[in-house]
Amino acid sequence: MKSLILTPRQLTLSTLRALTFDDVKIELNPACKAQIAASTETVRDVLRDGRTVYGINTGFGRLASTRIDDEQLEELQSNLVLSHATGMGPLLDDEVVRLILALKVTSLAQGFSGIRQEVLDYLITFYNEGLYPCIPSKGSVGASGDLAPLAHMSALIIGAGKARYKGEIMPAKEGLERIGLKPMVLGPKEGLALLNGTQVSTALALVGLFRAENLMNASTLVGAMSVEAAKGSHVPFDPRIQEARGQIGQADIASVFRTVLDGSPINDSHTDCSKVQDPYSLRCQPQVLGACLDHMRFAAGIFEREANAVSDNPLVFTKEGDILSGGNFHAEPVAMASDVLALAISEMGALSERRIALLMDSSMSGLPPFLVAGSGLNSGFMIAQVTAAALASENKSLAHPACVDSLPTSANQEDHVSMATFAARRLSDMAKNTAGVLAVELLSAAQGIDFLKPLKTSPTLETVMERLRKDVAFFEQDRYFADDLEAAEDLVWHGTFNTISKPNFLPSFD
Repeated sequence: MKSLILTPRQLTLSTLRALTFDDVKIELNPACKAQIAASTETVRDVLRDGRTVYGINTGFGRLASTRIDDEQLEELQSNLVLSHATGMGPLLDDEVVRLILALKVTSLAQGFSGIRQEVLDYLITFYNEGLYPCIPSKGSVGASGDLAPLAHMSALIIGAGKARYKGEIMPAKEGLERIGLKPMVLGPKEGLALLNGTQVSTALALVGLFRAENLMNASTLVGAMSVEAAKGSHVPFDPRIQEARGQIGQADIASVFRTVLDGSPINDSHTDCSKVQDPYSLRCQPQVLGACLDHMRFAAGIFEREANAVSDNPLVFTKEGDILSGGNFHAEPVAMASDVLALAISEMGALSERRIALLMDSSMSGLPPFLVAGSGLNSGFMIAQVTAAALASENKSLAHPACVDSLPTSANQEDHVSMATFAARRLSDMAKNTAGVLAVELLSAAQGIDFLKPLKTSPTLETVMERLRKDVAFFEQDRYFADDLEAAEDLVWHGTFNTISKPNFLPSFD
């Protein structure tokens, strides 16, 4: 099994994808140990000197001015974890929890948190052994860190809450026993260091980004197939048009369209047709998908930086011996970038739905009504387009920015919050909706291309057609449709078409 060494400040999107989806083991770069030890020694210095420092020997939030006796500090950390484990809703998926664990280790290992190596070793062992804390998906407002979900993560360390091991949910202590561990007693500041941080929001946002990458890859291929099915013009993808505007994403997407459409006999067949311009959903794909690509790249940069960030509070600066309170746990960067990504995901689906509608309309596409022979007796793709419209419409509501909504918490101590956790969490739901829309378009465009036989499309798109037809046959007459849609959605969702042509034919998001 592949082993990944976690080196703080050096996590790339490629590494983060591997941490999320691949079967890997993780270990911490040994170079981190000295700084980790120094930060815990700085915390001990505070206690030896009898100083009062927030997060070490005080209450939390509005109770920050309450001094806690030294003999109660271990109980303080335990109470913090237990009282903050207030999440609700469905549990986060294992892939998200895996990424949360890895991100938390990388953040804490930078030596600004005053937490022992032994605590990080527990988190690493959870990841490597597949013992995942049960983390409810709801209950964080994305400020003071993802307190509730990270409390559920941390509860497993002290033997509280529940864990999932090989698909089975069990009490935390039983889970620890399964992998040879015992509950740990947390030291001063350690509970707070574990709970403060943006790792849940960031993990959810990254997973949403990775899903969106698959959608972008599918959008270009499926959108190009619709151009072919409708005998649309390739002129809008001419590089001179893109250069005249100067938008980077637009130029990149147009280049992809030129690549995947190159060598199409269908295009050659209507070179001298009387059609002057295609509808926007066909000819403005570089402009719309290019804008989506630009904003995906923006969001990717924010998420990558946050994955490498120190976002707990207070922070320990060992060189000066200072412990400073700030606001790095406020997840506004993740919230706003997630809102931007939500727009891109929604627009990919909205544009796809319009192309589906175009293909259904024989007066626009020149294809049989609703893409089936004998329409009337057969309804064909009529209601599949309705499904796509429903999914696209749902995304329009979900795309409303989350970061503009703030409810004060903690008796107004935390008077502005980011709502980043919801902003990021809804991305995967939106991506699933858009994958469904693209699945309908994939089947519709393939149906249209097959109606144009014996003409063929480009070599690249013929490869897409061949792969699709392994799972879904041509729609001769009405049949049970749901299985076809599910098969097509799986191809989009899992990125089956990402490398179907020459390697790296799409712009990199790294």
